[in-house]
Amino acid sequence: MSRARDLLVWYDANRRILPWRGTDAGRPPAYVVWLAEIMLQQTTVATVLARFPAFLARFPDIAALAAAPQEAVLDAWAGLGYYARARNLHACARAVMERHGGTFPADLDALLALPGVGPYTARAIAAMAFGLPHIGIDTNVARVLARLHAVDLPLPKASVALQAHADALVAESPGRPGDLTQALFDLGAGLCRPKAPDCPACPLRAGCAAHATGQAEAYPVRPAKATKPTRRGTAFLARAPGLLLLERRPQKGLLGGLLGVPCTPWTTEGPDEATREAARPLLGDWRRAGQAHHTFTHFHLILDVEVLDLTEPRPTNQGAWTPADAALPTLFEKVRQCAYIGDIKTGL
Repeated sequence: MSRARDLLVWYDANRRILPWRGTDAGRPPAYVVWLAEIMLQQTTVATVLARFPAFLARFPDIAALAAAPQEAVLDAWAGLGYYARARNLHACARAVMERHGGTFPADLDALLALPGVGPYTARAIAAMAFGLPHIGIDTNVARVLARLHAVDLPLPKASVALQAHADALVAESPGRPGDLTQALFDLGAGLCRPKAPDCPACPLRAGCAAHATGQAEAYPVRPAKATKPTRRGTAFLARAPGLLLLERRPQKGLLGGLLGVPCTPWTTEGPDEATREAARPLLGDWRRAGQAHHTFTHFHLILDVEVLDLTEPRPTNQGAWTPADAALPTLFEKVRQCAYIGDIKTGL
C-alpha cells in the first residue's frame, strides 16, 4: 500500500468528528470549510468548537456575512484573537459576493486572489470542499511532513520542500484529497505531537525518516526565537450597575474596530501621570485594581487597571455605556476580570 492509502485507512478508523467536516454522504460546503479554517488559524480546535456553532448561526451563509456591518462581525469574533482575520473574513465574503455571485470558486488561483486567503487556506478549501488535488500545510501537517522526510530546514525556509512533499503525497491519493488533508491534520494533532509523539501507533512509521533515527522530536527544525519587548499602559474601567463604559477602537492598529476599555497609549516606558489624567474618560475617584498581562505576536503588554465605580452612568464624550456582559477581546476581558478579581497574568 502507498503512504496515502495507509494514512486514509487509519483516518477512516480514527477520524475526529468536527462540525465543519464532511460526512460519508458528501463534502462540506466551501463556506463552512473557509470559515472554520480562518477561525482555526492560531486558535485551538477546542476554542473554535466552542464558538463555531454560534458564529455560523448568526451568519449562516456568505450572503449574511457579507451583508452584516463589519462591527457586527468583529463583535461576534470577540475572544478569538488575531482580529485582522475577522476583518479579512468580512472583506472576503463581500469579494465572493461581488466577484463570484456568492459562490466560492473551485479554482486554486481564484481562491488565492480572495482577501485573507493564503496558500494554506486556498488549498484546504480546494481539497475539502471541491475534491481538488491539493494539501494545505498547517502546523500539524508541516510537522508530519518534516518528520516523514527529515527536512532539516526551519520554517519558512522549509516551505518549498514541504509543499513538494505534500504534492507528491496527494498524487498517491485514490481520489480523496480532502480526507487526506484532514487525515494529516488528525495525525499531527493526535499522534505526531510536538512532544512525545506516539510513533508505534503511527500508520506512516515504517517510512518515516525521523522515526528511523529515533530523532522525531528534532523535527521540524525550530528557528531561533526573537526576544519580545514589553510595553506598558493604563486601562480605565468605569462601571455603573449593569453597565461598563466602553469605546470602539480606531479601525487601524491592534484590535482595530473592536469594543475595548479606554486606555493610554501603549509604550515601552509607560504613561506618566499627565498622560493618565488626560486619558481618563471621567472625573472621579479612580482606584487601582491590579494589572492585566497579555502577549501579542510581537510584544508583551502590561496594563495597570484603574476602576471607577458609579451609582449611575454619567454623560461622557468618550465611549458609550454598554451592557456589562458585552463580548470583549481577550485583552479587555482580562481588564474586566482584573476589576473584579485582581491581577490577571496569563500570557495568552
